[in-house]
Amino acid sequence: MSSPSETVRAASHTASPSQKAVPVPRPALERPATHTRVLLAAALLVACVLPFVLSDYRVFQLTLALVYAIALLGLNMLTGYNGQISLGHGAFYAIGAYVAAILMDKFGVPYWATLPAAGAVCLLAGFLFGLPALRLDGLYLALATFALGVAMPQILKYKHLEEWTGGAMGIVIIKPDAPAWTGLSQDRWLYFFVLACLVVLFLVAWNILRGRIGRAMVAIRDQPIAARAMGVNTAMIKSLTFGVSAMYTGIAGALGAIVIQFVAPDSFSVFLSITLIVGVVVGGLASMQGAIYGALFIQFIPNVADHISKAAPWAIYGIFLIVFMYVMPFGVAGLLRGLNARWQARRGR
Repeated sequence: MSSPSETVRAASHTASPSQKAVPVPRPALERPATHTRVLLAAALLVACVLPFVLSDYRVFQLTLALVYAIALLGLNMLTGYNGQISLGHGAFYAIGAYVAAILMDKFGVPYWATLPAAGAVCLLAGFLFGLPALRLDGLYLALATFALGVAMPQILKYKHLEEWTGGAMGIVIIKPDAPAWTGLSQDRWLYFFVLACLVVLFLVAWNILRGRIGRAMVAIRDQPIAARAMGVNTAMIKSLTFGVSAMYTGIAGALGAIVIQFVAPDSFSVFLSITLIVGVVVGGLASMQGAIYGALFIQFIPNVADHISKAAPWAIYGIFLIVFMYVMPFGVAGLLRGLNARWQARRGR
């Protein structure tokens, strides 16, 4: 199958003057500028220093934020870049968490080896779920995925699966020790382990979105009819995107289970799915770095709201969310892009 850009060039040579080829939208993922690379390197350096200046509890919170960033990265590929709305990604997070927990608890598999297994299971599950979902779009797809998120806790409690899932009581996992040569505590080691996973998965997503598949994903989101007319296999791209997005979320679920050391069905209610979509919107749709901002929001803002009001923390959380959406309608990443554009304009003067 030829790439969308190749098809556009071919169409521009064969079309008549009165018929112009429809250009395929491309994601804003060109090679980053030098100052952007410097900022990314500085952010990574700060992330490596933080565990040594914070308490173990704060390191634990930051580790969970990194876990959520992986999940949001996968969900943003689906919703932000491909235009498919999912309100049930908490189900794939749960699947990944239970795959890791079962492998560690029942079979004694090392914690690091559970990540490929969780990713593969969720990739298959997401791809298979994406096939029938091809007939749905917009709010109908959102409702279908919402039903998946609602059903997952009940499935995990199913009596015939209790031998594996532990039923309503869940599974307790032993916290992995850091390698002796590192000299790190358990919390700090898990922080760096999750950070390394995030960096690797970030680079993988970057290369996917900058390539032919990424251009096809954005073309389907913006101009689905034109994309089909130019030979893009929309069904396959949408199913693969759903599968890859579920894979990222499943890996995040496995890491979350390892960090928290416990999984239970009620931990993966539909509220988790709503929280993930909130993180994507707050961080910024179609923005890879937005996954970091959204993860920090969903990890720390509830704690801030709880400190402000013990009686009505979720009311405070709702106020925070409204303020964020009013001040930053395109998310944190959109606000930063706007500020950067203004700065560049002033420099140009």
